[in-house]
Amino acid sequence: MWSGVDLLGVHSYNSVQKCTPLISVFLFITANMFWKFDLHTTSHIDTLLEKEDVTLTEVMDEDDVLQECKAQNHKLVDFLLRPQCMEDLVTYITQEPSPDVEEKVKYKYPNISCELLTSDVSQINDRLGEDEKLLMKLYGFLQNEPPLNPLLASFFSKVLSILIGRKPEQIVDFLRKREDFVDLMIKHIGTSAIMDLLLRMLTCIEPQQLRQDVLNWLNEEKVIQRLVDMVQPSQDEDRHSNASQSLCEIIRLSRDQMFQVQGCSEPDPLLSTLEKQETVEQLLSNIFDKDKNESAIVSVIQILLTLFETRRPCPPGMNHPSFSVNHSILEAVRPRLKDFHQLLLEPPKKNVMKTTWGVLDPPVGNTRLNVVRLVASLLQSNTHSINTELINLNTLGDMYFKYIWNNFLHIQVEICTAMILAMPPAPTEIQPDTEQERARESILIKHLFQKCQFIQRIVDAWSSNEKEQAEGGRRRGYMGHLTRIANSIVHNCDKGPNGPQIQQLISELPTEDREKWDAFISGQLADTNKRNTVDLVNTHHIHSSSDDEVDFKDSGFHQDSSLQQAFSDYQMQQMTSNFIEQFGFNDEEFADQDDVVDVTAKGQNTKDRTELGQTLGQRVKHGDKHWVSHWVKQTLEAEVTHFIVQFNLQLNTEITCDRIMSLRPEFTTHSSDTTHVRSEETELARRRINKDLIEMGHD
Repeated sequence: MWSGVDLLGVHSYNSVQKCTPLISVFLFITANMFWKFDLHTTSHIDTLLEKEDVTLTEVMDEDDVLQECKAQNHKLVDFLLRPQCMEDLVTYITQEPSPDVEEKVKYKYPNISCELLTSDVSQINDRLGEDEKLLMKLYGFLQNEPPLNPLLASFFSKVLSILIGRKPEQIVDFLRKREDFVDLMIKHIGTSAIMDLLLRMLTCIEPQQLRQDVLNWLNEEKVIQRLVDMVQPSQDEDRHSNASQSLCEIIRLSRDQMFQVQGCSEPDPLLSTLEKQETVEQLLSNIFDKDKNESAIVSVIQILLTLFETRRPCPPGMNHPSFSVNHSILEAVRPRLKDFHQLLLEPPKKNVMKTTWGVLDPPVGNTRLNVVRLVASLLQSNTHSINTELINLNTLGDMYFKYIWNNFLHIQVEICTAMILAMPPAPTEIQPDTEQERARESILIKHLFQKCQFIQRIVDAWSSNEKEQAEGGRRRGYMGHLTRIANSIVHNCDKGPNGPQIQQLISELPTEDREKWDAFISGQLADTNKRNTVDLVNTHHIHSSSDDEVDFKDSGFHQDSSLQQAFSDYQMQQMTSNFIEQFGFNDEEFADQDDVVDVTAKGQNTKDRTELGQTLGQRVKHGDKHWVSHWVKQTLEAEVTHFIVQFNLQLNTEITCDRIMSLRPEFTTHSSDTTHVRSEETELARRRINKDLIEMGHD
């Protein structure tokens, strides 16, 4: 077949470029004719299907069988629609392969059968969805004893899901006639594919009225109560996880549907059942009235956290139950808070965990971490009765300071603290009328400052960490979060809604503790905040490489920002050839041997070093210790020595080794009250300077 270029008589590359639009049009027309008039070569499947005794396995052995099916090859579709072929396809995805089959091809035909049945060919969907015999054969897979083959279960779920989407009325009617359908679904809920099928029934059924009928049917079959019964210690971990995930998804899907469907008069029956007080009480009874099981406890807490989710802020003037936490849920949880507190004290037993820094006996564990997350979610509801119970959970602070490397725990405690400090006092059941009664105080803040002694513990933990670091130890893992907690206290004391109460509680501290706190926020905390707010790059001082001069002289920045300014100046300075030699590549490495050395560029590098050296000398002369000290500490040892030696020899500036090296003790050796630069580094710097001078034409 002639190519488009040959047909047009195009032989040169330039001609091809000029004719590209014409070629594109030609190829487009040719391609359309190719498909429109069915000019493609005949598939081997067509030839195969002309045989009278062709079998289904022979057809499935063809490499392009799926492609031909999705392209709706008439001969292939007619062959697959034969009653025996359809029955065989369903059999492949519902029956275990023979154990005698080689492992690598064991699931070949089940996989191809699934793909053929789900290729979304309308004739196949119609035949499968309207033939009750085939549906019964497909449904029979659920009647197997658990555990189901997970791969076959995924094939079954995929086929039934596409039928639900394409033939919803027929499939729903068929399933409702099966009295044991819900029982079998719950029985196999430990298989993830069956859980996915259950959720598919809640999301993929249209129209809306049919979906509502399905929800009412599942609610009448008590699917929520049955899923709740799966989350208890007697069941295995897979059932815990899948039942919990199913309930969580039902909550989210139902709430989203309520917002998306406008004017829906009927509430979601499954969501209403889930939010009932007796349903939540049953969940909690499953984990507290029986043996402690971490998997069951975590699964129940996940459901509670989903129930406490508020999907979005409530619009003005709209009082929708899904915009806030249902009061019945809080009432069911409140009596059990003491049991959650006991879980923090005595979680399910876990083995001792050895880590790189020590032994955890016991480790925090998933149970306690999720309990802390639940506490943070309960605080967000800001309910007076819940807050009253939560003040008994004094263990959070103890855990924070005990597990110094568990940042998952630290962030949750930080969230709890931030909410306590920033939330307005929770309204009580009896609303006061007078202005004096409206000015209530937060019982949580009072508990935090008085009972928990949080101010004192922050100061003590900070001092203990500094002492440990001074002795050569590591900085504790919670210090970053502790800094943010301390800053949150300072901020809310000045500008928060509970500022007067926080100020009053701090003023009531013992004199010694109050003085320590004041010294802490003005000293250690202020210094830490200053270090944390240093900008790595200051865009106001960026100069291009083509600038002739970089003015280091005009630096009228305030003394408080000297460290930030010094670091910015250092970051934006020109890199010297010495720095380039040690890191990355030099341009000369990519040049030919005969290339002429660019003396001007080297002169520019030397000029940059000269300017920086002059600035360094002026800073030392005028006693700007912050600038010089930071530059010295951030610069390589050889680079520092390079500048000291170079500018003592060449520029005769007032920089002396003694003065500049006194700012960097670890780079010096002391002998008889005299500070000397180490001879090895000095000699290395001298050699590099001599090399630069020779290349520049100096002797």
